Amino acid sequence: MPANIVGVDVGGTFTDVALLVDGELVTAKVPSTDEQSDGVIAGIEKACANAGIAPSDLTEFSHAMTVSVNALLEEDGAKTALVTTAGFRDVLEIGRQDRPSLYDLDAEKPDPLVPRHRRYEVSERTTPEGVTDEVDEQEVREVAAAIRDDDAEAVAVSLLHSYAHPENERTVTRLLREELDVPVSASHEVLGEFREYERTSTTVVDAYVRPAIDRYVGRLSERAASAGIPAPRIMQANGGITDAETVRKKAVLTALSGPAAGVVGANALASPGTDEQPDLVTFDMGGTSSDVSLIRDGTVERTTDAEINDRPIRTPMVDIETVGAGGGSIAWVDAGGALRIGPQSAGANPGPACYGKGGSKPTVTDANLVLGYIGDSTSLGGELSLDEDRAYDVLEDLAAEAGMDGPVEAARGVYRVANASMTRAIRSVTVERGYDPRTFGLVAFGGAGPMHAVQLADSLDMNRVVIPRASGVLSAYGLLAADEKQDAVRTYRQPLADADADRVAGIFTELEADVLDAVSDRANATLDRSVDLKYAGQSFELTVDVDGQFDPETAKQRFADAHETAYGYQMDEPVHLVNCRVTATIARTPPALDYDATGDPQKATREAVFADGVHETPVYDRAKVAPGETIQGPAVIEENESTTVVPPAWTVSVREDGALVAETEAE
Repeated sequence: MPANIVGVDVGGTFTDVALLVDGELVTAKVPSTDEQSDGVIAGIEKACANAGIAPSDLTEFSHAMTVSVNALLEEDGAKTALVTTAGFRDVLEIGRQDRPSLYDLDAEKPDPLVPRHRRYEVSERTTPEGVTDEVDEQEVREVAAAIRDDDAEAVAVSLLHSYAHPENERTVTRLLREELDVPVSASHEVLGEFREYERTSTTVVDAYVRPAIDRYVGRLSERAASAGIPAPRIMQANGGITDAETVRKKAVLTALSGPAAGVVGANALASPGTDEQPDLVTFDMGGTSSDVSLIRDGTVERTTDAEINDRPIRTPMVDIETVGAGGGSIAWVDAGGALRIGPQSAGANPGPACYGKGGSKPTVTDANLVLGYIGDSTSLGGELSLDEDRAYDVLEDLAAEAGMDGPVEAARGVYRVANASMTRAIRSVTVERGYDPRTFGLVAFGGAGPMHAVQLADSLDMNRVVIPRASGVLSAYGLLAADEKQDAVRTYRQPLADADADRVAGIFTELEADVLDAVSDRANATLDRSVDLKYAGQSFELTVDVDGQFDPETAKQRFADAHETAYGYQMDEPVHLVNCRVTATIARTPPALDYDATGDPQKATREAVFADGVHETPVYDRAKVAPGETIQGPAVIEENESTTVVPPAWTVSVREDGALVAETEAE
């Protein structure tokens, strides 16, 4: 049977599909639906119809979703209970003493996902050295009865120091699972790592989103099976694929599923031909938000220190900065008369006013239509036509409210404010981390990313932008290119000089057994070891690789080098070992995409507004722009899933793989 593989990514406005049929890429974009699986199946059916195959001819189905992140952002997850050690029920609310807004006397923390009356204590005590007071099983059963009476939909268990000695937590978890008919998330299973607040928060997040993930993945699996489609493989926040059952049991792994797939796709398709500029900033602008990340030396940057809606999540993730500015983000005027963008979004229904589906508020997409970057003849996703008059009407209303001179001026303001938000996001992952953005290339994708990317690069003095093939559905393509990954971590806190090499080797062996049990093909899995190290007295760690057998001196030198790279200096202080980590990877070769363009690429001209005024701008059909061709800006290059806008002074060339490379002379 031929290899017909499909990837589906659900976004806030559109559901994107990338289907590979014997090397030929077929894409589709359909509106996202309230029940996400409806849009997923509709997208697969549309792509299969375009390719001339039946859904039952598919041999592999990979999926990225927004179920968990939506639950966290909208705070509509499960009614969750927390069971913890007596005296520690308020860890979740106290958090850390650091304040994100140091001088803001009115700053407020978000409400905990678990209110105080649903936080239960059990009498037990565990120290880093071992269990001192065993748990009382009868007390746990009484707690279970109270949780049942409160109609909790999920339970998180996080006992003191269970990362080191989980015996009591195992007992509590077992009893709760026996007594209750709801999912129970245990911290030693979710995150075997020290720091009570972060471990508790991560476990609570897992419990909070787990019922929704379980329902959704179960429903999607059933619908796929009834259509003859293979069971879905799910993208994790760490940039790796896993099976559906894994995320149903450990839902926190899906926290940034879709954005992670986009970064993986960007690394697969943008890197070829960038030998002179191997470091890349990825820029993914969809309907609701924009996501920015780094690729350094061909490797996707990952982190274990992330937050979503101010809730810490310590599982490994692709390091992504998100701002609430997307194509569907609503433009509005604040009390002081300033123009603002988002975070509210028009979503897929009703969507921007120009969609003609009842939207009545101006969005970034409406502004782009008024500016001429997209036209009323442009069909988004190959089928959705646009209402230019409606876009002008809502921008006219915005102009009146903001005191601007007409809809075009309002549209320029919306475009500039949206770009300012995204510029700050790019600066946060480059300048604020000690990197010069001028030494990076910018990779643009998402439905709206290529429309804004070149202007963003221009404002940051970046002189190279890559828009890969399938840029409008690149997260869906990333699902076809992603490796299978499993991560495991365990805390082992010792001064590095005192670390027991045999103990460390034993921990690595145990972690390797855990991740190998979770992958689909043990024989083809590669194992990578790493350790988290810090200087004595520091409250943060850096992760360094371990090659084979753990050697403290080698690890110490690598940590010193990493510290100097990150912070510009080394210290003459003892180094402490904090965590041991293992990652199992089943590598996959990103599928090659055939590219063949024929015909006259220019299909129209229209007026478009740029920084230096209005230009009569040629409009090109991307599918007909052949490799080796160059296009001088100003220009608009259209395809079904996205549109590339090229300002004056920029030139676009077409690579052999079909990627567009926009460049300007460095000043």
